[in-house]
Parts: sequence; C-alpha cells; structure tokens
Amino acid sequence: MSRRDRSRPAGSGAPWWQRPDLRYRGGVLHLGRCDLAAVTAAARQPNYLYHAARVRANLARLRAALTRHTRRFRVFYALKANRCPGLLAALRATGACGIDACSPREIARALRAGFREDEISFTATSVADADLAALARHPGVWVNCDSLSMLARLGRRQPGRAIGLRVNPGCGVGYRRNRLVRYAGAATTKFGIYRSEFPAALALAADLGLRVTGLHVHAGCGYLTPELPRWERVLAATMEFADRIPGLRHVNVGGGLGIPLTAGDAPLDLAAWARLVARHVVRRGLEVWVEPGDYLVKDSGVLLLQVNTVETKHGARFVGVTGGFNLHPEPAFYGLPLEPVPVRAPAAGARRRRVQVAGNLNEALDLLARDAALPPVAEGDWLAFLNAGGYGAAMSSDHCLRGGFRERVV
Repeated sequence: MSRRDRSRPAGSGAPWWQRPDLRYRGGVLHLGRCDLAAVTAAARQPNYLYHAARVRANLARLRAALTRHTRRFRVFYALKANRCPGLLAALRATGACGIDACSPREIARALRAGFREDEISFTATSVADADLAALARHPGVWVNCDSLSMLARLGRRQPGRAIGLRVNPGCGVGYRRNRLVRYAGAATTKFGIYRSEFPAALALAADLGLRVTGLHVHAGCGYLTPELPRWERVLAATMEFADRIPGLRHVNVGGGLGIPLTAGDAPLDLAAWARLVARHVVRRGLEVWVEPGDYLVKDSGVLLLQVNTVETKHGARFVGVTGGFNLHPEPAFYGLPLEPVPVRAPAAGARRRRVQVAGNLNEALDLLARDAALPPVAEGDWLAFLNAGGYGAAMSSDHCLRGGFRERVV
C-alpha cells in the first residue's frame, strides 16, 4: 500500500483503508470489480476473497524498490502465508517470483502450481529425516539449514550440495512492540544458528563437503517504518556472519515486511527499506534474496462473515459472527488486528460504538476484534474483515467442526 493509497480525499469522510481496489461504490463494498453484497447474497458459508491484481501490484512495487539499487535480486513468495491455488497461479503467471517453502508438501504444492525446482527455496525448523529424504528427491531446490543437526544429516545424505545457513542475529523485529511475532531477540528461540555455534557450523559443513554459498535470516513479522532502525540492527548483525564466509554469493534477508493494519499505521517506506538492504548487502557485492508473504497477499484479501448475534452483556456490546479463530487465528494467537467493516455502507452520520466481535467457537480466546468501532449492525448483516489474505485460510482448522469456508480469487 503506497502513501497515496492510504490518503483520505479531503472532506470525503472516506475510511483510512479505502483505495481504488477496495471501496464503497453504490453503497456496497467492492473488492476490485467484485460486489461483495452479491457474493453474500448467495453465500452459505464464510468466504475468503482475494484480489489477484493487488497481489501483482504489491510484488511489482517491491521489485521496483530493489531495482533502484541492484539488478541482482530474487523474490520468493512465502507459501505458508496463503496457498490458495488461484493466487499461486496468478503469481506464477507474473514470472517475477519463486516460492519460499517450509515443508515437503509445500514444495509439492509449488511444483503443481508450475514453479520449477530452481525457483524454490526451502527453509524449515525441526527438520525430520523424512523431510531430508524428500529434499534429496528435489536436488534443484535451494536448502537453508537452521541447525547443526540438520546440517550433519543433510551432509551425510548429499555431500557436495551448495546450501545456505540460517542464522539467528540475536535481535528481532516485528509489528509495533508485539513480541509474539519476533523470531529472534533477547529470549533464545528455536530459529537459526547463533553466533556461538557458527564456527562449528562452518567446520561441520566443510568436513561434510557442503558448500556454504548463501546466508539466511528471518527475525520477525509485520515491521513498518518505525521499526526500520531495529531491522537495520538485524542486518548489521547478519553481516557479521556473512563476512566470515568465503565464497558467499547471496544473503536472504527474509520476509516480515508489514502493511498498515489500523488507522494509526503508515505504510512501510519501501525506498528506505531498500536503501538499508543496499547499504548492508549490495555494497558487499552480494545478491539479495527476499521472501515476502504478508506483504504480497495480506491486504489482497477479505473474510466475509455474517452477523448472527447482537447483544449487550453486563454493559458490553457483543457482535457474534459465523466464524472464529479457527478461520483466522491471528487476532487470538498473535494479537494482530483484523478490522471488520460492513459490507453495506453505513448511513451518513451513523454513530459508531465500541463492540466486541465474537467468533462462534466455545473458547475464551475467540474474539476476532476487541473494541472495534462499528456503526449499527443487525443480525443477518455481513461484515468484511480486512487484511485477511495472509495467515488466515492457510492456518485454519476444523475446531468445533466449524471450519467450513470457500476461497475465491477475483
């Protein structure tokens, strides 16, 4: 989302999230040319809708920012964010990105979507022998090792393979001050090889005949412009590892680029982000790899749920809907906001009030939005939950046997 996307036309009263491909037209919310009221009129279950044009635009914007500093870069879409076949087809058709996979089945999904082995980068944790056996069947897939154990077992199976090492810089970054979305930091995590184990990792790779030509880091998710100084510390710490690897060819700076989730968020300054990449990676003559997930797909999607309960309990207003954290876990698991808006535009001057948007699971954590400012809604109305394109359907479950939903690319 560019700064222009976020701007509000003077005097229009337009919501902060309104942009050309997501706005009210004729009193109805549209995603691209798709009339969401028409979708809900025929809906029998929750619906995820994804706008392919938005995904392509996000990818193009990211590539343009990198191109200003280097021609030597590769983008790998993080498949775990959203594995909808239609979205994968749209990305494959661009020819502008590969796939970041974290399991053998994700590799298989990418191959079915038409991506070649040499367009897939594999980075996983707690890797089993069965995973390594699957990797051996795909020698063209790039592999990043995130532990000495994985390094040793891969090396015994495939000596001579070129690999990357996933490192832990000891500092993390993520959306605002949310520590739940940081992969590194003060607390020791399961991700990557720490500085204290790095000499042993290099020695082990050499003993096993593995060629370390890549370095990988992923320190957290959802960071925006205020977090860029912290992200630069991540880059600087990662380069301390890079400088110790003779023959290094590329550095994968991971994903985690964020998008605005609330009216208080400004879009990530991609130009500033790219300058930091250039300062720390490009100037060393290294190729840049990046693996965005949310940045490409999150704001392309909405989740449509119907209001089934409106009631005040002990002074608190609850709006119940036909889905819960089993359909989109991020609000409950990570405390990330998921903003609900009415599918039909509220009346002019409608007074908003703070409500708790509750899911239909018999679980205390099942609140999709806390203290959401909503205009009056009635039972039978439909809400569109914004920024639902990433880590929603891909993380869904059938908990309470309420997991049914439909996905559609528009």
